[in-house]
Amino acid sequence: MKTIFNSAKTHMPKKTINEAIAEALKREGQPLRVGDIYKRIIEDDLYRFNAINPEHIVRTQLRRHSENLNFPTAHKSKHFIFLTDGHYWVKGVPHKSAPTAIAKVEQLPLESNFEQIKSLHEKYLLEFKASTLHQLTQLDPFSFEEFCKRLLLVYGFKNLKVTSKTKDGGIDGYGELKIGLVYMKVAFECKRWTKASIGRPKINQFRGDIQGKYQQGIFFTTSKFSNDAKSVSFQNGAVPIVLIDGQAIVDIMIEKNFGIEKEVLPIYTNAIDLVLQDIE
Repeated sequence: MKTIFNSAKTHMPKKTINEAIAEALKREGQPLRVGDIYKRIIEDDLYRFNAINPEHIVRTQLRRHSENLNFPTAHKSKHFIFLTDGHYWVKGVPHKSAPTAIAKVEQLPLESNFEQIKSLHEKYLLEFKASTLHQLTQLDPFSFEEFCKRLLLVYGFKNLKVTSKTKDGGIDGYGELKIGLVYMKVAFECKRWTKASIGRPKINQFRGDIQGKYQQGIFFTTSKFSNDAKSVSFQNGAVPIVLIDGQAIVDIMIEKNFGIEKEVLPIYTNAIDLVLQDIE
Protein backbone atom coordinates (compact mmCIF):
# COMPACT_ATOMS: atom_id res chain seq x y z
CA MET A 1 0.00 0.00 0.00
CA LYS A 2 1.42 3.28 -0.91
CA THR A 3 1.76 5.46 2.17
CA ILE A 4 0.16 8.86 1.68
CA PHE A 5 0.57 10.27 5.14
CA ASN A 6 4.21 11.36 4.82
CA SER A 7 3.14 14.77 3.55
CA ALA A 8 4.36 16.91 6.41
CA LYS A 9 6.87 19.57 5.50
CA THR A 10 9.68 17.62 7.21
CA HIS A 11 10.84 14.01 6.95
CA MET A 12 9.78 13.44 3.37
CA PRO A 13 10.78 9.87 2.43
CA LYS A 14 13.68 9.56 0.02
CA LYS A 15 12.60 6.11 -1.14
CA THR A 16 9.40 4.30 -1.93
CA ILE A 17 8.48 1.31 0.23
CA ASN A 18 9.60 -1.10 -2.49
CA GLU A 19 12.92 0.70 -2.86
CA ALA A 20 13.44 0.57 0.90
CA ILE A 21 12.74 -3.19 0.92
CA ALA A 22 15.19 -3.79 -1.92
CA GLU A 23 17.84 -1.65 -0.25
CA ALA A 24 17.41 -3.52 3.06
CA LEU A 25 17.88 -6.88 1.32
CA LYS A 26 20.92 -5.72 -0.63
CA ARG A 27 22.56 -4.32 2.49
CA GLU A 28 22.01 -7.61 4.28
CA GLY A 29 23.38 -9.51 1.28
CA GLN A 30 21.05 -12.47 1.62
CA PRO A 31 17.33 -13.28 1.51
CA LEU A 32 15.35 -12.47 4.65
CA ARG A 33 11.96 -13.02 6.20
CA VAL A 34 9.44 -10.18 6.42
CA GLY A 35 10.22 -9.38 10.07
CA ASP A 36 13.96 -9.15 9.43
CA ILE A 37 13.43 -6.95 6.37
CA TYR A 38 11.25 -4.60 8.39
CA LYS A 39 13.81 -4.41 11.20
CA ARG A 40 16.59 -3.55 8.74
CA ILE A 41 14.45 -0.77 7.20
CA ILE A 42 13.84 0.73 10.65
CA GLU A 43 17.43 0.33 11.86
CA ASP A 44 18.86 2.00 8.76
CA ASP A 45 16.07 4.60 8.59
CA LEU A 46 15.29 3.66 4.99
CA TYR A 47 11.61 4.58 5.24
CA ARG A 48 9.42 6.29 7.83
CA PHE A 49 6.05 4.59 8.24
CA ASN A 50 2.83 6.09 9.54
CA ALA A 51 0.75 2.90 9.59
CA ILE A 52 -0.26 1.30 12.89
CA ASN A 53 1.14 -2.03 11.69
CA PRO A 54 4.04 -1.11 9.38
CA GLU A 55 5.38 -4.67 9.25
CA HIS A 56 2.10 -5.67 7.58
CA ILE A 57 2.71 -2.96 4.97
CA VAL A 58 6.10 -4.52 4.18
CA ARG A 59 4.55 -7.99 3.94
CA THR A 60 1.79 -6.74 1.63
CA GLN A 61 4.25 -5.03 -0.72
CA LEU A 62 6.47 -8.10 -0.85
CA ARG A 63 3.55 -10.40 -1.65
CA ARG A 64 2.02 -8.10 -4.25
CA HIS A 65 5.34 -7.57 -6.06
CA SER A 66 6.82 -11.11 -5.92
CA GLU A 67 6.87 -12.76 -9.34
CA ASN A 68 5.91 -16.22 -8.08
CA LEU A 69 2.98 -15.15 -5.88
CA ASN A 70 -0.11 -14.55 -7.98
CA PHE A 71 -3.53 -13.59 -6.65
CA PRO A 72 -6.27 -11.14 -7.76
CA THR A 73 -4.77 -8.04 -6.15
CA ALA A 74 -1.15 -8.83 -7.04
CA HIS A 75 0.62 -5.99 -8.83
CA LYS A 76 1.75 -6.42 -12.44
CA SER A 77 5.23 -5.07 -11.68
CA LYS A 78 7.45 -7.61 -9.94
CA HIS A 79 10.50 -6.62 -7.91
CA PHE A 80 11.02 -9.62 -5.61
CA ILE A 81 10.92 -13.42 -5.49
CA PHE A 82 9.45 -15.60 -2.76
CA LEU A 83 11.77 -18.42 -1.64
CA THR A 84 11.41 -21.45 0.61
CA ASP A 85 10.85 -21.01 4.35
CA GLY A 86 9.28 -17.61 3.82
CA HIS A 87 12.40 -15.79 2.61
CA TYR A 88 12.30 -12.98 0.04
CA TRP A 89 14.96 -11.67 -2.31
CA VAL A 90 15.38 -9.01 -4.99
CA LYS A 91 14.40 -10.15 -8.46
CA GLY A 92 17.31 -10.43 -10.89
CA VAL A 93 20.01 -10.03 -8.23
CA PRO A 94 22.16 -13.13 -7.55
CA HIS A 95 22.59 -14.33 -3.98
CA LYS A 96 24.74 -17.01 -2.34
CA SER A 97 23.31 -18.24 0.93
CA ALA A 98 19.61 -19.02 1.33
CA PRO A 99 16.92 -21.33 -0.02
CA THR A 100 16.48 -21.18 -3.78
CA ALA A 101 13.49 -23.36 -4.53
CA ILE A 102 10.18 -21.65 -5.09
CA ALA A 103 7.95 -22.23 -2.12
CA LYS A 104 4.45 -23.60 -2.39
CA VAL A 105 1.87 -21.34 -0.84
CA GLU A 106 -0.15 -23.41 1.59
CA GLN A 107 -3.90 -23.13 1.43
CA LEU A 108 -5.66 -22.13 4.60
CA PRO A 109 -8.51 -24.41 5.66
CA LEU A 110 -11.90 -22.99 4.74
CA GLU A 111 -14.40 -22.76 7.60
CA SER A 112 -17.37 -24.97 6.73
CA ASN A 113 -19.89 -22.90 8.67
CA PHE A 114 -20.75 -20.02 6.36
CA GLU A 115 -22.61 -18.08 9.05
CA GLN A 116 -19.56 -18.26 11.29
CA ILE A 117 -17.40 -16.93 8.47
CA LYS A 118 -19.80 -14.01 7.98
CA SER A 119 -19.78 -13.28 11.71
CA LEU A 120 -15.98 -13.31 11.83
CA HIS A 121 -15.82 -11.05 8.79
CA GLU A 122 -18.23 -8.55 10.32
CA LYS A 123 -16.14 -8.46 13.50
CA TYR A 124 -12.95 -8.06 11.48
CA LEU A 125 -14.47 -5.21 9.44
CA LEU A 126 -15.53 -3.31 12.57
CA GLU A 127 -12.06 -3.69 14.08
CA PHE A 128 -10.39 -2.72 10.81
CA LYS A 129 -12.47 0.46 10.50
CA ALA A 130 -11.79 1.41 14.12
CA SER A 131 -8.06 0.84 13.65
CA THR A 132 -7.97 2.90 10.44
CA LEU A 133 -9.88 5.76 12.06
CA HIS A 134 -7.54 5.70 15.05
CA GLN A 135 -4.60 6.01 12.66
CA LEU A 136 -6.15 9.12 11.11
CA THR A 137 -6.53 10.71 14.55
CA GLN A 138 -2.77 10.33 15.07
CA LEU A 139 -1.88 12.48 12.06
CA ASP A 140 -0.66 16.00 12.65
CA PRO A 141 -3.12 18.70 11.48
CA PHE A 142 -1.21 19.53 8.29
CA SER A 143 -1.01 15.86 7.24
CA PHE A 144 -4.74 15.42 7.87
CA GLU A 145 -5.51 18.42 5.66
CA GLU A 146 -3.32 16.97 2.92
CA PHE A 147 -5.04 13.60 3.37
CA CYS A 148 -8.47 15.20 2.94
CA LYS A 149 -7.29 17.01 -0.18
CA ARG A 150 -6.16 13.74 -1.73
CA LEU A 151 -9.42 12.08 -0.70
CA LEU A 152 -11.29 14.74 -2.69
CA LEU A 153 -9.00 14.12 -5.66
CA VAL A 154 -10.23 10.53 -5.98
CA TYR A 155 -13.77 11.91 -6.18
CA GLY A 156 -12.90 14.04 -9.20
CA PHE A 157 -12.18 17.42 -7.61
CA LYS A 158 -9.66 19.57 -9.50
CA ASN A 159 -7.16 22.33 -8.67
CA LEU A 160 -7.18 21.46 -4.98
CA LYS A 161 -4.94 23.42 -2.65
CA VAL A 162 -4.30 23.43 1.08
CA THR A 163 -4.19 27.02 2.31
CA SER A 164 -1.39 28.74 4.19
CA LYS A 165 -1.57 28.47 7.96
CA THR A 166 -1.50 32.21 8.44
CA LYS A 167 -3.69 33.22 5.50
CA ASP A 168 -6.39 30.57 5.33
CA GLY A 169 -9.32 32.95 5.78
CA GLY A 170 -11.01 30.43 8.03
CA ILE A 171 -10.72 27.51 5.58
CA ASP A 172 -8.17 24.73 5.20
CA GLY A 173 -8.37 24.26 1.46
CA TYR A 174 -10.31 24.81 -1.74
CA GLY A 175 -10.80 23.43 -5.23
CA GLU A 176 -13.28 22.88 -8.03
CA LEU A 177 -15.79 20.18 -8.96
CA LYS A 178 -17.24 19.99 -12.47
CA ILE A 179 -21.04 19.91 -12.49
CA GLY A 180 -22.35 19.58 -16.02
CA LEU A 181 -20.58 22.20 -18.13
CA VAL A 182 -19.40 24.43 -15.28
CA TYR A 183 -17.02 24.19 -12.36
CA MET A 184 -18.31 24.74 -8.84
CA LYS A 185 -15.96 26.37 -6.35
CA VAL A 186 -15.68 24.32 -3.16
CA ALA A 187 -13.93 25.02 0.17
CA PHE A 188 -13.12 22.43 2.82
CA GLU A 189 -12.39 22.45 6.53
CA CYS A 190 -10.59 19.70 8.46
CA LYS A 191 -10.82 19.02 12.19
CA ARG A 192 -8.71 16.14 13.48
CA TRP A 193 -10.63 15.72 16.72
CA THR A 194 -10.78 12.58 18.85
CA LYS A 195 -13.54 13.02 21.41
CA ALA A 196 -15.67 16.17 21.21
CA SER A 197 -18.34 16.39 18.52
CA ILE A 198 -18.44 19.21 16.00
CA GLY A 199 -21.31 21.47 16.98
CA ARG A 200 -23.52 23.99 15.24
CA PRO A 201 -21.24 27.02 15.95
CA LYS A 202 -18.37 25.50 13.94
CA ILE A 203 -20.64 24.87 10.96
CA ASN A 204 -22.08 28.40 11.09
CA GLN A 205 -18.59 29.88 11.35
CA PHE A 206 -17.35 27.87 8.37
CA ARG A 207 -20.38 28.89 6.33
CA GLY A 208 -19.79 32.55 7.19
CA ASP A 209 -16.16 32.27 6.06
CA ILE A 210 -17.09 30.92 2.63
CA GLN A 211 -20.41 32.67 1.98
CA GLY A 212 -20.23 34.64 -1.27
CA LYS A 213 -16.89 33.09 -2.22
CA TYR A 214 -17.69 29.40 -2.72
CA GLN A 215 -20.73 27.46 -3.90
CA GLN A 216 -20.26 24.57 -1.49
CA GLY A 217 -18.39 23.65 1.67
CA ILE A 218 -17.14 20.28 2.89
CA PHE A 219 -16.41 19.75 6.58
CA PHE A 220 -14.20 16.78 7.52
CA THR A 221 -13.69 15.52 11.05
CA THR A 222 -12.29 12.34 12.60
CA SER A 223 -14.90 12.84 15.32
CA LYS A 224 -18.70 13.17 14.89
CA PHE A 225 -21.23 15.91 14.24
CA SER A 226 -23.89 16.88 16.76
CA ASN A 227 -27.55 16.75 15.78
CA ASP A 228 -27.63 20.56 15.80
CA ALA A 229 -24.72 20.65 13.36
CA LYS A 230 -26.50 18.23 11.05
CA SER A 231 -29.69 20.28 11.18
CA VAL A 232 -27.99 23.40 9.78
CA SER A 233 -25.78 21.76 7.14
CA PHE A 234 -28.39 22.49 4.44
CA GLN A 235 -30.49 25.64 4.69
CA ASN A 236 -32.49 27.61 2.15
CA GLY A 237 -30.50 30.51 0.71
CA ALA A 238 -27.26 29.47 2.39
CA VAL A 239 -24.16 27.71 1.11
CA PRO A 240 -24.66 23.95 1.60
CA ILE A 241 -22.15 22.25 3.90
CA VAL A 242 -21.45 18.56 3.34
CA LEU A 243 -20.58 16.85 6.64
CA ILE A 244 -18.13 13.92 6.55
CA ASP A 245 -17.33 12.36 9.92
CA GLY A 246 -14.68 9.78 10.83
CA GLN A 247 -16.78 6.74 9.96
CA ALA A 248 -17.75 8.25 6.61
CA ILE A 249 -14.10 8.99 5.81
CA VAL A 250 -13.15 5.34 6.40
CA ASP A 251 -16.12 4.16 4.34
CA ILE A 252 -14.99 6.37 1.44
CA MET A 253 -11.45 4.99 1.75
CA ILE A 254 -12.80 1.45 1.47
CA GLU A 255 -15.18 2.32 -1.39
CA LYS A 256 -12.45 4.00 -3.43
CA ASN A 257 -9.57 1.70 -2.40
CA PHE A 258 -7.87 4.85 -1.17
CA GLY A 259 -5.07 3.98 1.23
CA ILE A 260 -6.68 0.54 1.47
CA GLU A 261 -5.49 -2.78 0.06
CA LYS A 262 -8.04 -5.53 -0.56
CA GLU A 263 -7.48 -9.25 -1.04
CA VAL A 264 -10.31 -11.39 -2.39
CA LEU A 265 -10.87 -14.57 -0.40
CA PRO A 266 -13.26 -16.85 -2.35
CA ILE A 267 -15.91 -18.78 -0.39
CA TYR A 268 -16.95 -22.04 -2.06
CA THR A 269 -20.24 -23.87 -1.60
CA ASN A 270 -21.08 -27.38 -2.76
CA ALA A 271 -23.51 -27.28 -5.72
CA ILE A 272 -23.32 -30.85 -7.01
CA ASP A 273 -27.12 -31.07 -6.92
CA LEU A 274 -27.28 -28.45 -9.67
CA VAL A 275 -25.27 -30.78 -11.90
CA LEU A 276 -27.33 -33.89 -11.11
CA GLN A 277 -30.79 -32.33 -10.90
CA ASP A 278 -31.83 -33.42 -14.41
CA ILE A 279 -30.70 -37.02 -14.06
CA GLU A 280 -33.63 -39.44 -13.84
